[in-house]
Amino acid sequence: QVQLVESGGGLVQAGDSLRLSCQASGGTISSNTMGWFRQATGKERELIAGITWTGNSTYYADSVKGRFTIARDNSEETVYLQMNSLKPGDTATYSCAIGWPGYYYQDPRGYGNWGRGTQVTVSS
Repeated sequence: QVQLVESGGGLVQAGDSLRLSCQASGGTISSNTMGWFRQATGKERELIAGITWTGNSTYYADSVKGRFTIARDNSEETVYLQMNSLKPGDTATYSCAIGWPGYYYQDPRGYGNWGRGTQVTVSS
């Protein structure tokens, strides 16, 4: 019922920054854990960041820790991913997802209803 639409991707150079947005419609996500995933060509989709419904707890994969920041604005039904110091290895399709009840936010099995994603390409 809830649709997620990502935006903000693009082609950038190594060291640049991007901010991705995930806008929900058709329902509310204000009481759900939310996460960001990425999938590079030929690779499995991986969970890179999660945030609890209050926004007071976050999770980051080691590959992005210290460079990426997840945030949310429940009043706007929007989740953000600020990406700094981008590397060529960050090139992937980035998607947001809704967390299911009963799972820890570090568990990728606890997410679903992914959006179509936005492409991020980082050149060297």
